[in-house]
Amino acid sequence: MRLVFASDSFKGTLSSADTAELLEAAARDAFPECETIAVPMADGGEGTTAALVVASGGAIVTREVEGPMGESVTASVGLLGEGRAVIEMASAAGLPLVEGPLDPLRATTRGVGELIVAALDAGCRDLTIALGGSATNDGGMGMLAALGARFLDGRGNELHGTAAELGLVSDIDLRGLDVRLRSTRVTTMCDVDNPLVGPSGATAVFGPQKGLAQDLVTSVDDDMRHYAQVAARVLGSDWSATPGAGAAGGLGFACRAFLGASLSRGIDRVIELTGFERMLAGADACVTGEGRLDAQTARGKVVCGVARACAMHGVPCIALVGTAVPGAERLEGLAAVVETAPPGIPHEEALRRARELYAVGASKVMDIIGRMSHEVS
Repeated sequence: MRLVFASDSFKGTLSSADTAELLEAAARDAFPECETIAVPMADGGEGTTAALVVASGGAIVTREVEGPMGESVTASVGLLGEGRAVIEMASAAGLPLVEGPLDPLRATTRGVGELIVAALDAGCRDLTIALGGSATNDGGMGMLAALGARFLDGRGNELHGTAAELGLVSDIDLRGLDVRLRSTRVTTMCDVDNPLVGPSGATAVFGPQKGLAQDLVTSVDDDMRHYAQVAARVLGSDWSATPGAGAAGGLGFACRAFLGASLSRGIDRVIELTGFERMLAGADACVTGEGRLDAQTARGKVVCGVARACAMHGVPCIALVGTAVPGAERLEGLAAVVETAPPGIPHEEALRRARELYAVGASKVMDIIGRMSHEVS
């Protein structure tokens, strides 16, 4: 028996490593001679860096960078080996870092650019940037400024890089952009397809969630459009309508337009970086999971990506989840779904007993795998 464990964390209760530990214990009880392999999983959100570093045997390095509101924060870069690095933009410019009232007009992605510099200094030339959880709406100006680009107003004055300055941009000087970026592959992990501007753009959809007053949405979106037009004139191409350009307050646009980044769904990039599909060779079953299996799962969460990969390689996949919405078990590639939370249990109790309940669920999963193996034989 060869089993692969590839579960996401259960937010606030169990890490990906915790789930692997409990699954392995259950597997040893059920199949004493089995071989197990654990692959930490994430979907590009919080915990992605940690999961990829564990999976690759890499290291996390920290740097003091400029936070979203101009303060100093400690942020991290995951070094994955072989010249690869992963950066969660939220570690330098995320909503949880904002102390006090939210103000996306003043927020900047400058710290994200400083993390990219740190990765380049470490010799990395294959960068993956996770775009979720931003407090910003600066179109990536701050990041680019930290990388050496200069944003100039009509009088030639240099701008710092905030949403409040989007409408002031008259020219963009790229001569100082870090030359190492020319030989660097950049991939963004992004699970939204919003363009940069318009009714489904960065400002209209996500701005209010970051504290932007509703009566300012139209004017800030107009400023973002102006910024994109200046960028198109400088670059010779307009990337503002690209799906994902509106991610992270327009950071997706800056990465694509100025850094030549490619766009990947978070779980797809994690599967690629971990070499997960190679680990499925010869596997009898795979166990995946996340806290809640629902309609969002099919849009690119861990269970969706893992199940799809298992289906491609003919490996039965079982999801062990906290709760599941009826019908979610029909997700392509899933052979079965097991819930850890008993029917009717209060949410707070389920969280408090997460480890105990997961262990019980893991034993149920092994029973299913045992029955499946007997049917095959």
